[in-house]
Order: sequence, then C-alpha cells, then structure tokens
Amino acid sequence: MKNCTVDLDGTVHYADFGGSGAPIVLVHGLGGSHLNWAAVGPGLARYGRVYAIDLAGHGRTRGPRGSSRVSANRRLLDRFIAVVAGERAVLFGNSMGGYLSMAEAAASPDRIRALVLVDPALPIARGGKFDRKVFALFAGYSLPLVGAVMMRARARRTPERLVRDVLTLCCVDPSRVPDEVRDAHVELARERATYGRVVGRDFLSAQRSLMNRLIRKEEFFSMVASIRAPALIVQGDRDRLVKVESARALAAARPDWRFEVFDGVGHVPQLEVPQRFLEVVGPWLEEQLNAPTARSA
Repeated sequence: MKNCTVDLDGTVHYADFGGSGAPIVLVHGLGGSHLNWAAVGPGLARYGRVYAIDLAGHGRTRGPRGSSRVSANRRLLDRFIAVVAGERAVLFGNSMGGYLSMAEAAASPDRIRALVLVDPALPIARGGKFDRKVFALFAGYSLPLVGAVMMRARARRTPERLVRDVLTLCCVDPSRVPDEVRDAHVELARERATYGRVVGRDFLSAQRSLMNRLIRKEEFFSMVASIRAPALIVQGDRDRLVKVESARALAAARPDWRFEVFDGVGHVPQLEVPQRFLEVVGPWLEEQLNAPTARSA
C-alpha cells in the first residue's frame, strides 16, 4: 500500500493498493479511513487499479468547516474519480461510503461502472428493529450540546481504547480483524489525536448530514431507482448499525441487484472476514468487468 496525496482544491490523502486495469475506488464510512480497506485492498488489486480515498474530515484528509458533510464529500468523490481514477470506476462503499457511492452513481452515472455496497447506510426499514444502544448513541451525536460533550469525552480515550471501542461496535468478533490492520488503525488514531477539535467537529458534521439524508426515505428510494449501474449488496446479518431488514428493503427496491448476506458478521465484513469477502466479491467483480457492456461502454 502506497500513501499518496492529490490537490483537489485542498490536499486529499488516499492509498494506492496497486493493480492494473479498470479503476476500483474504495470509500470508507463515518469516522473511518483508507485503512478500513487494508485487509482486502491487495486482494482486489488482482481485478483492477485500487484506490482508497480518505474523505474530507476523515483519515489524513483535512478540510475547511463543512467539508465533511455528505454533499461536499459526494462532490469530492466525483472529482477524485475524474482526476485520480481518470475513467469509469467501480465504487466500493461501506456504511456512509455506501450511501455516497449510490449518490455518486445517481448524480454522475457516466463515471460509474458498477457498485459494491458493503453494509451501506440506509433508512430504517418499515417495522424494522434497531439497536437501542446504537440509537441512543447517534441520537446523542445529533443534539448540538450533547454531541459536543460526547466528542470531547471520546477525544480523551487512548488510541488503543478508541479503536477497540469502534471494532467492538462494528464487529461480532473483533479478534477476527488482522492484527496488523488493527495496529495500523491505532497508529492513525494516535496521529489524528494531534489534529485537535476539528476531528470532533468534522465527525458531527458528517454524522448529522447523513442522518438528515436517511430520514427522507422517499427521496432516498427515488435516488436508488435512478441508478443505472449494476450493484452487489453485501450485508452482515448481525450488523448493529444497519440492520439486515433495511438491506433487504434496498434489495427489494432493486431486485436486479445481487444481494449477499454474511451470517455471523457485523458492519465491516471487509475487516472482520476479509477472505470470505474476497471470495464472494471477486467473481462478481470479474464478471462485471468482463461483461460486453462494460467493455464497450
């Protein structure tokens, strides 16, 4: 993995996992970074040229106030594809990155070859269950004063504790995350601790703007209906943040998209079961890249 930067009206950090052929752009979730793809990036490089972006306000990409909002990061992703990928890309998006990938495919269809949506951020399904602790956590983030207090408390945790807490929330079994990948997350958390209060500011800005999009269900599903690209939905059945019922609602809205449920897996299958992830995603990806329409488009 090579660390790189590009000037897109500001310095944007990304990881280059190598490979050749069609560009594959990996988009992390809320509070994440390029490292969320470290366990599968090298394996995906057998199918194309793989890049993992750090969105504004995340990882090593900083930006002015408001740049971490969903709308701003969708525009940043669009520019990244145009400048760095240079041609139609396959977008992989996890959590918030899944929402951004769908939004980009709807807004700029000519830039997107295919989508892999990994536990994408989705509206709560009608009658669907939700995790009460997760609901309380995100409700707290959404309140101006409470959210600020919560972020200050979060900033006082050690990098090791912060990473452990996030993996415990996102995984069924955090011990399945490769040691070297977990250690890299700790080192990046230690680096980000030197950035100051902008880390909390950017997280809350991104979280609140995402929640604002997801509560508008009619607009969300109208966006989904407009997407022309083929897609693969990968969903952990024990995801606490995005329940499998919500993923099933997305799959029902787009029966032409393939839907794979990973039993006993949480919110980040690419970290928790990387080999299984590659075994499912790889053949589908190869099929899309070799399809006549993909070659001629």
